[in-house]
Amino acid sequence: MNAQTLMIQGTTSDAGKSMLVTALCRWLARQSVRVAPFKPQNMALNSVVTADGGEIGRAQAVQALAAGLAPHTDMNPVLLKPTSDKNAQIIIHGHAIANMDACNFHDYKSKALGAVLDSHTRLCGQYDKIIAEGAGSPAEINLRANDIANMGFAEAVDCPVVLIADIDRGGVFAHLAGTLALLSESEQARIQGFVINRFRGDKALLDSGLDWLEQYTGKPVLGVIPYLQGLHLEAEDALPCANVSKASSEQKHFRVIVPALPRISNHTDFDPLRLQPHVHLQFIGPGDTIPPADLIILPGSKSVRADLNWLRQQGWEPAIHRHLRYGGKLIGICGGFQMLGKLIHDPDGYEGDAGSSAGFACFDMETTLKADKILRNIQGRFAASEVAMTGYEIHAGVSTFHAHYQPVFHLAHGNDGAISGDGLILGTYLHGIFESPLACNELLTWAGFKNTCIAFDYHAVRDAQINRLADCVDQYLDTARLYHMLNLPSCTP
Repeated sequence: MNAQTLMIQGTTSDAGKSMLVTALCRWLARQSVRVAPFKPQNMALNSVVTADGGEIGRAQAVQALAAGLAPHTDMNPVLLKPTSDKNAQIIIHGHAIANMDACNFHDYKSKALGAVLDSHTRLCGQYDKIIAEGAGSPAEINLRANDIANMGFAEAVDCPVVLIADIDRGGVFAHLAGTLALLSESEQARIQGFVINRFRGDKALLDSGLDWLEQYTGKPVLGVIPYLQGLHLEAEDALPCANVSKASSEQKHFRVIVPALPRISNHTDFDPLRLQPHVHLQFIGPGDTIPPADLIILPGSKSVRADLNWLRQQGWEPAIHRHLRYGGKLIGICGGFQMLGKLIHDPDGYEGDAGSSAGFACFDMETTLKADKILRNIQGRFAASEVAMTGYEIHAGVSTFHAHYQPVFHLAHGNDGAISGDGLILGTYLHGIFESPLACNELLTWAGFKNTCIAFDYHAVRDAQINRLADCVDQYLDTARLYHMLNLPSCTP
């Protein structure tokens, strides 16, 4: 087998694939191994703009950071961004090529495999090792034909595979043994070992099961990773399992609520607020009571008009107007910003049925959705204070103002965003605006938070969590077997 690439596959979604790839990238980078992450096919609405001007899944960008690299489109050559339960935007090498339903994409996979293998070949030419991540499970029988996400890729490049399962869900032995049983003989031979994730309790009680699993399957258990309390790793797609910040609202000073839109995108924008020690952030799902708050943030959306309709059905429009009447602050980010205008037009049905929708009319602004996306990383300054900030744009809409508003940011290519005349509403196209401590404090100060003198360095927290994962490789996994799989000396210089 090709030892340059090691692939991590999972028995289920959220088994720990992204976590283990991140851990291995940092673990190898610490040993001066030139390593890069790779995910052949990803389905996620959390994405970032890469150094080469495309977009990839957020998880692969974090893995790149773990490896000490700038994110690149070759690290995630195929990205699917769902626009409905049956359709998705197809992004190849960082750029959208079409919207397809599941059946059409299934037929397209044979072409997509070419893009996957091209990217993998380029990475192999630049790095010593590639740590690849599967998607979902390799045992999804209905998706086996033309597979490019799991064993189809592993077979194409002839790489070994490690299978990870989440014991916290229950049934871990059935997950591992059952997944293995549903693979072909050649695929079974690729599995070089198992990792069990999120174990709680006394491991001695697990040992008899591990012995049985090794005897039954003939595969080694490479390690058992404990449940890591308080672990923060930016989500690939799903909203955080813990819906609210760690402390209760009574222990915090500032309340932020965010509607959990059906097609919410880039909700990782709010991780710096969720982890802020003095901010209580809560995602409000369907049917949930909309609680009082100091700040409401309308997030990005992959289906802006459909999610705008959902907000109205859930009672957000009167809640927002009531919130503003009492002096509360409102921020709209990207799609959430578009919702704050008077009209949103989608003449070509780019995100759904063609047509127009009335927005919340907080700004005298109209937005027209177009096929050409704006993708760029930006640096700039707050218009009101000259405080430096960074962020990125991923959007397809072009907004036109019919009245003058104070911009939010001064950027190299022009101004961005708008602040309402009464100072209660702020809209911007930029993601990532809370990540910088100074920029986050500036936004929270605008929103009325009085405790922003306390600096919170989100990037330092994220890096510490990645190091925590790398430490787990040394502490809980069979590193001798990992070195052997990767054809590395047991102690690299």
